[in-house]
Amino acid sequence: MKGVHFLAAFGLLVLAFTLASAFDPSPLQDFCVAINDTKTGVFVNGKVCKDPKLATAEDFFFRGLNKPGNTANQLGSKVTPVNVLQMPGLNTLGISLARIDFAPYGLNPPHTHPRGTEILTVLEGTLYVGFVTSDNRLITKVLYPGDVFVFPIGLIHFQFNVGNTNAVALAGLSSQNPGVITIAKAVFGSNPAINPNVLVKAFQLDLNIVKQLQSKLWMDNN
Repeated sequence: MKGVHFLAAFGLLVLAFTLASAFDPSPLQDFCVAINDTKTGVFVNGKVCKDPKLATAEDFFFRGLNKPGNTANQLGSKVTPVNVLQMPGLNTLGISLARIDFAPYGLNPPHTHPRGTEILTVLEGTLYVGFVTSDNRLITKVLYPGDVFVFPIGLIHFQFNVGNTNAVALAGLSSQNPGVITIAKAVFGSNPAINPNVLVKAFQLDLNIVKQLQSKLWMDNN
């Protein structure tokens, strides 16, 4: 009888573990609004899949990552992404890549990837990199060629070329579409603009300074 009870308890434990292990798939875009009318549903979580029989080598191929990005901008940096938008074969595979070029003292400004962890390796130059934890702790490191650093998913991070020569890095990301939110552009350059009184209180700034910041042309480097 004890054996029966043990088996029953073990079965319930396995069932509970199975249920506890179930989870929704991670989102592959900013949001996916539910609808009841399937006739008007056009987007899925990710991209609609091609018939596997129609797949070709071109679906899994990207050319040009050896070419330096144009860093002639106010940030002095350029990101060349290779995600599902550039390589359709990445759909559902949960991985992507980017090349980041830096002019001397160029900056990849504070930003987040809401859907992916980033692991970065320096190929050329010297980068000062860092991220801010959820309890507001700054973690930084100076990286040299061959060094590798990881930025946990969703945390604000940056890379700054502290040298007087060009720098190049490669980054791998744990999503086919990790997304990027550049903090300054999101806060001061949103469309439509955030009510300036919100930013006055949040950043403890004068209203005129907030309006001046909102009037700037905020760019990203993607």
